[in-house]
Amino acid sequence: QVRLIESGGGLVQAGASLRLSCVASGLTYSQYRMAWFRQAPGKERQFVGSITWSGSTNYADSVKGRFTISRDNAKNTVYLQMNNLRPEDTALYSCAYGDYGRGYAYWGQGTQVTVSS
Repeated sequence: QVRLIESGGGLVQAGASLRLSCVASGLTYSQYRMAWFRQAPGKERQFVGSITWSGSTNYADSVKGRFTISRDNAKNTVYLQMNNLRPEDTALYSCAYGDYGRGYAYWGQGTQVTVSS
C-alpha cells in the first residue's frame, strides 16, 4: 500500500524559506514521477513541480527560481525547498506519486503553508 506523508509546513513571513518533506512507502513503479501540488482556499489545485525516477525536474512558472525539488532515495523522501516565499504561496501543499507518463494515482494529506505579508 502506497503512503505519502507530508510535513514541514508552517506560518512564515514573506521572504522566508521552508522545506517540505514527503516520506513515501510502498512504492511500486520502477519509472515514476513524484510531484508537489498546492491548493489555496476557493482555488483549483495547482501543479508546483515534479521529479522523475531519473532525477529530471519540472516546475510551474510561478515558482521557478524560488522552489527546488530534490529526493533522498535512501530515505524514500522527496523535498520541496521553498525560498523567498510570497503571500500568494499560501496553500495546502500535497505530494503525489504516479507511474511515469500517466496520472498521479496516490496523494498525501497535505501540509499547510501560510505566508504573511
